[in-house]
Amino acid sequence: MKQLKPITNKLLWVFALGQFGWSLLSGVVSNWMVYYYTGTPTEQNPNTGIFATGITQNPILFKLTLFGLILAVGRIFDAVTDPLIAGWSDRSKFKGGRRIPFMRAMAVPFSLCTIGLFTIPQTSNIALNNTTLFILLMVFYLFMTMFCTPYNALIAELGDTQQHRINVSTYISLTFIVGQTISFFLPNLAGMLEGPFGNAGGIRMAVAIMSAIACVAMLFPAFYINERDYIESKPSETRPFHSLAKTFSNEQFRRFVYSDVIYFFALTLFQTGLAFYETKLMEIEDSYTIVLTGTMTFISLCLYPLVNKFAKTFGKKRLIITGFFAYSCVFLITTLCGKGLVWGFVVAVTASIPMAILGILPQACVADVAELTRLQTGEDRSGMFFAARTFAFKMGQAIAMVVFTSVTVSGTPQSYRSTALIAFITCFIGACIFLTFNEKKILSEIKELKGSEEI
Repeated sequence: MKQLKPITNKLLWVFALGQFGWSLLSGVVSNWMVYYYTGTPTEQNPNTGIFATGITQNPILFKLTLFGLILAVGRIFDAVTDPLIAGWSDRSKFKGGRRIPFMRAMAVPFSLCTIGLFTIPQTSNIALNNTTLFILLMVFYLFMTMFCTPYNALIAELGDTQQHRINVSTYISLTFIVGQTISFFLPNLAGMLEGPFGNAGGIRMAVAIMSAIACVAMLFPAFYINERDYIESKPSETRPFHSLAKTFSNEQFRRFVYSDVIYFFALTLFQTGLAFYETKLMEIEDSYTIVLTGTMTFISLCLYPLVNKFAKTFGKKRLIITGFFAYSCVFLITTLCGKGLVWGFVVAVTASIPMAILGILPQACVADVAELTRLQTGEDRSGMFFAARTFAFKMGQAIAMVVFTSVTVSGTPQSYRSTALIAFITCFIGACIFLTFNEKKILSEIKELKGSEEI
């Protein structure tokens, strides 16, 4: 049997660069597509809805807009492909491993598709633009799944001990937050490029630059890490949807997923509306978005060492519940907010606490459940556990996209305020559900099955 190399924190940091890359691409699309493709420009924020004239804006079914339906269908398509890609990855027998070959193949097309979303659907034919946007978004989500699903499976496989699982979750949460934060620089970077390229051209060039940076970040761990040197992976024999059914048959995993779906529904409502909350409710210029996001991110990052330490001392469950209730407070503050930059800072500072907690710990919970299942059954289906989680929370995101674009179709301040209220109610419910998750039972069973080994 080949002697495996020890997994080190340096290796986990290199691995975390991949998270920075895909989170930057995801942030560009999730944070700015709705902003640039819907809404109306104002004197203060002239780029709001700059691409809106290229696609259908009026509701086409009840209060459902075409753009909202496209986004929702995209997330559903993304969710459905997750178990298929996870099953393919779990069963693969590539020479380079079960996960890394996917990452190497997908980084470039994933990045190019992101550029295309802000560039190609801009002809004079609205029907053609609608169709092109729909196809590009489906391809974007497919490429993202083909990179992220194998990547996420490595969280459990490189997290060979409880210490490593919490560490790798911390590192990828850090790089995820950095990627998302940099995506908020898009209007600022676009503003710097408006001179030679114009408003729309500046936005497209900014997207291209960020996509190139993201591509390099995704390729680095894909070629630096030799999967076979660190992981003794045995291909799974279970077919994708049978594996998905077995995954959801795990009682503790179901309890986790129920709360996770609701949490991501609430968070997606909030994230999608963040630029609107700041510009429509608080009446802040969109150029201040990066200042507020930077404040939130800086405070959150300062809390990372504490979250890492407290999770090992007090357990992940207590902190996650705290994060749920903290986000509920953030959503309630947004619902009640008034005008002025001070409200933006209140939301940013308050959100930094749950942002740190829920950015790190949930994936460590999934890794724990996947590790316990591997020890109990002898079959490593880590890819499917993470895909099942993403399958579930993306359904929540899809519903959130439909709800947001439907509730805000009038574009009134009250409509945006209503989405924050919905986020508050649902996040509070998610916190109550997570109280049923039994972390102690999972960790004690892992320890028992591993005997004297470190967990």
